[in-house]
Amino acid sequence: MESEFTQKEPNTIQRMFARIAPRYDLANSLLSFGCDSLWRANVGARVKSWGPAAILDLATGSGVLAFELKRRIPGARIVGADFCAPMLTFARRRGLRELVVADGLALPFQDGRFDVVTIAFGLRNMASYEAALNEAKRVLRVGGRLVILDFSLPNPPLRVPYRIYLHRVLPVLAGWVTGEPDAYHYLAGTIEDFPKGDAMLELLSRCGFVSCDARPLTMGVVTVYTGQKV
Repeated sequence: MESEFTQKEPNTIQRMFARIAPRYDLANSLLSFGCDSLWRANVGARVKSWGPAAILDLATGSGVLAFELKRRIPGARIVGADFCAPMLTFARRRGLRELVVADGLALPFQDGRFDVVTIAFGLRNMASYEAALNEAKRVLRVGGRLVILDFSLPNPPLRVPYRIYLHRVLPVLAGWVTGEPDAYHYLAGTIEDFPKGDAMLELLSRCGFVSCDARPLTMGVVTVYTGQKV
């Protein structure tokens, strides 16, 4: 489906997220049937097991994952970055203080600044996956870890009904909740186009990450990818 969002023009995507920001979290919870909180809990538990001191939550949006990380790892310094300032307004309401308006392709942080970089449902919206991953690697210390949480496609026989839901049902429901059905047609398309499984692992490896891993959740509806900087 052709739309104003097709080319991932940054200003257009910023405006889209600004429009849906007030009801973004509600839409995510309803459309995932509440599973989004379980997915973030999985990431939070994994990051906690590494005992990091400094975490960058890239494409933090309304700060839901950053808040989960703060709750689980109260001693860590957590910085949230997003290129959509209105989204960060909602992150501040969660009590998150270190929030930065930043482009994921040109982060305003020095090399080796963070122990962990997390990206939940945000890499899909960046104009260049490889450039974003290289920036994430740059701001990680040697030995630091990257975590990507994003949608994938479940295996058959769930794949066909999932695609029907993704392309025909979800935009209608999301449009009712947010008033922006076109935004969710765009987001459904990004899920189809996003590298999945072995393709994502190959991309991570090409960007210089090692010990790369993919863990599907909820029958493959989402996948948690991890990699380490050497």
